Amino acid sequence: MKLYSVYIFLIGMVASLTLTAQKSEDCSQDLSIFAEYAKVKNYDEAYGPWMKVRALCPSLNVAIYSYGERILRDRIEKATTETKGAEVADLLKLYDQWLENFPTKRNVSVKGDIISSKAQAMLDYNSTDKMEVYKTFDLAYKTDSESFTNPKSLYNYFKTLYDLYKEGTRDVSMEQLFNKYEEVSEKFELEATNLAKKLDVILKKQENGSPLSSREVRSKRVYGINSNAIGTFLSNLDAIISQEATCVNLIPLYKRNFEEFKSDTIWLKRAASRMDSKDCSDDPFFVTLVEALHTLDPSADSAYYLGILKDKAGDSDEALKYYEESIALQTDPYKKAKILFKIALKFKNAGRKSSARLYAQKALSFQPSLGRAYLMISNLYADSANDCGDTQFNKRAVYWLAAQMAYKAAEVDASIKNIAVKTAKSYEGRAPSKTEIFTEGNQGATIQFTCWINSSVKVPQL
Repeated sequence: MKLYSVYIFLIGMVASLTLTAQKSEDCSQDLSIFAEYAKVKNYDEAYGPWMKVRALCPSLNVAIYSYGERILRDRIEKATTETKGAEVADLLKLYDQWLENFPTKRNVSVKGDIISSKAQAMLDYNSTDKMEVYKTFDLAYKTDSESFTNPKSLYNYFKTLYDLYKEGTRDVSMEQLFNKYEEVSEKFELEATNLAKKLDVILKKQENGSPLSSREVRSKRVYGINSNAIGTFLSNLDAIISQEATCVNLIPLYKRNFEEFKSDTIWLKRAASRMDSKDCSDDPFFVTLVEALHTLDPSADSAYYLGILKDKAGDSDEALKYYEESIALQTDPYKKAKILFKIALKFKNAGRKSSARLYAQKALSFQPSLGRAYLMISNLYADSANDCGDTQFNKRAVYWLAAQMAYKAAEVDASIKNIAVKTAKSYEGRAPSKTEIFTEGNQGATIQFTCWINSSVKVPQL
């Protein structure tokens, strides 16, 4: 009897293993089928085999979810009013299943990416109220901010909170709004810096005259696209907060919270940064913030703000000492570039063109992809057209030099490419025409500028 029981058990085990193997084989076949259909965007044909694999072997391959997202989004677009709700609900369910079965990629968490994609879908298809959407974005950020990198989703993370604030939603305060803005904008800057680091490796290789591999060419294009997206959404972010982040609102808010946060360096840095960027640094409270920050944590940031105070007091030499101290204290090359560019802007605004160019060039030495620095130099040259050159032709030849710098800005920084190209073409339009070059008979000649520019440009060949 015991032998018979063992025999029956073994038969059951063999049958179970056979069924499992068969199921696995069927899933692998269906996986291959739906993947091939999905690759050519034939999502209707992909749906059937995909649903089988999803139901029977949910942890077989991450393609179930990456392709599944596309399949369901296609079905939502084609759905009728009656069926759309069910398709949207299934997409949200898919993100939960994705999170359960493949929360990592190459042993690195992608939870933030998955949860924020779910929140974006909730927003795209208006499947729930804004508070629920915001809470889902917030969950993504708090769970895993490292993989929450999509610029559109980051923007909408803040935008949903902003909309709730503007609608007068209870418990959404102006203070909460500003804090979230600082968090999200800092995240944007972090992602922009990460892209710049990758791009600068390629740009330095190009500058050295080394040819790029096909992979590097593709990577440069992708980095440019992502950089442009970050620039666009960050500009949109700044545009909506600018309606609230005025000196009239900021100063009373920071004064009210100063006693509570005067020992919090992060709060002090954010408050000082916001007041500086909104031109509120003339207010005496800015001095209070800066002094508290420098006492608590003498750093590159606090030295920079002390420089601003000296600038405001008209002591430009002492201001420059603090700016230089700020640069020396900063160890991160990309943060150093940011400070150098800010100093360049201040010199530009003060009409000190040579110093502005010098600091812009210093910024570029730490971040070659900082297109705004090239664009500033371009504008400085264009503004000097009437001051350089001994003839009318030579004066206008400065615009060729300005255009070169603008094109350089477009080449290294996709986030400002459109404005840079537009600027370059505008300057080319102000430079001597082909007729004037023919009349002068100086095509190919080198024109030297002995003014502060101290550079030269070649007259184009006809």
